[in-house]
Amino acid sequence: MFAIQATSQRNSLNTSSTVYVGTHYEYTVASTLAKYGVQARRVGGASDYGIDLLGIWRIPELREKQRSQPLRVILQCKAGSQRAGPALIRELEGSFAGAPVGWRGSKVLAFLVSERTATKGVRESLGRSQWPMGFISCTKDGAVQQMLWNRRAEEEGLEGIGVGMRYTGGESNDPEVVLTCNGRHLPLVESTE
Repeated sequence: MFAIQATSQRNSLNTSSTVYVGTHYEYTVASTLAKYGVQARRVGGASDYGIDLLGIWRIPELREKQRSQPLRVILQCKAGSQRAGPALIRELEGSFAGAPVGWRGSKVLAFLVSERTATKGVRESLGRSQWPMGFISCTKDGAVQQMLWNRRAEEEGLEGIGVGMRYTGGESNDPEVVLTCNGRHLPLVESTE
């Protein structure tokens, strides 16, 4: 993430351009999701089928247990304050067709990531989809506000996994999404940076 900031300063890039804002958001999402066990790398570019990040999701604490097989994830990131609508879910469904080798078949999930929380239309579209997909709301500052997925995603490896909220304490006492397994909070992954 610091590399994009250093490059923009060195080359006097316009930090308000859509390319810069989108790329910065993709790096923010990848960094933020690491604490939930997602190791993602940026792959977006021309003819990318809307895929911005590809990753492996090793759900915390379950890594050594029954779920030893990690899940592969496709992430489509939408920076900005606009609401994500149902059309983006249809676009996300198309990312399965363009997924690279290794991100096809079973144990592959796709997530739409947006700065805003999911609309009713997005939630309904996810529920109707035959593809294993979900939605994550991640602010431009890297705070996860919402995480949800459909039944197909549960069938592909998220059965028993839920989402809860935890308050961080301190002055702001901001809420933070935590994963649960059968009602128990799962630990966040410690940063290795």
